Amino acid sequence: MVGALPGESSHYGNSESGPSRSSQDRPEDGGRWYFSRKEIEENSPSRRDNIDLKKEMYLRKSYCTFLQDLGMRLKVPQVTIATAIIFCHRFFIRQSHVKNDRRTIATVCMFLAGKVEETPRPLKDVILVSYEIMHKKDPAAAQRIKQKEVYEQQKELILLGERAVLATLGFDLNVHHPYKPLVEAIKKFKVAQNALAQVAWNFVNDGLRTSLCLQFKPHHIAAGAIFLAAKFLKVKLPSDGEKVWWQEFDVTPRQLEG
Repeated sequence: MVGALPGESSHYGNSESGPSRSSQDRPEDGGRWYFSRKEIEENSPSRRDNIDLKKEMYLRKSYCTFLQDLGMRLKVPQVTIATAIIFCHRFFIRQSHVKNDRRTIATVCMFLAGKVEETPRPLKDVILVSYEIMHKKDPAAAQRIKQKEVYEQQKELILLGERAVLATLGFDLNVHHPYKPLVEAIKKFKVAQNALAQVAWNFVNDGLRTSLCLQFKPHHIAAGAIFLAAKFLKVKLPSDGEKVWWQEFDVTPRQLEG
């Protein structure tokens, strides 16, 4: 058993134990990381360890909030934070919360995301800031983590966690986000571009706290965010002749309404 963070009895699982994907799924398009809502809600490793859906949703939002705070304090771009969150989602669709400390895994995912998105932060900085957030109610935490013994213990946890995350992800660190297709589409609309982009961007960020990225591809999420933003702002999206805007995203009106 790998040492857990204070207050949490956890260890790391290395075997993939979540919903399985067909061999027909293509790794290059991320097919291995898409699941039905039923698979996510009923067949997760955490469910088999007696964590109910409501609790798992809380844990998911908890590590997303942690990563948003960690990323902002480390001054990394939102895309890096989003990548870290997706790594975490993918890890916990394969591994149980019972056996893995979510904050340690989240810290690992931020460290990896920084490297993947070419916005790396030194491991020491990631560990120090992460520890301070974990113990934000403890005024002495900021000084305690600077003690060599405490720091080395945390470093060992993160390095062990990194191996577990990489093994669970199958070293697949390829992530695409809805941001680019969203912005490119809105540029073509020529109506309320700034407001539409901002609201749609916020919807994408809100969606990160859910399992949407495990159910839908980035361009589908982008289309949904634009659709919701237009409804929120009461903006009529333009159509070009017989081709309407959503056809570009390979979605149907029924999917958008759903």
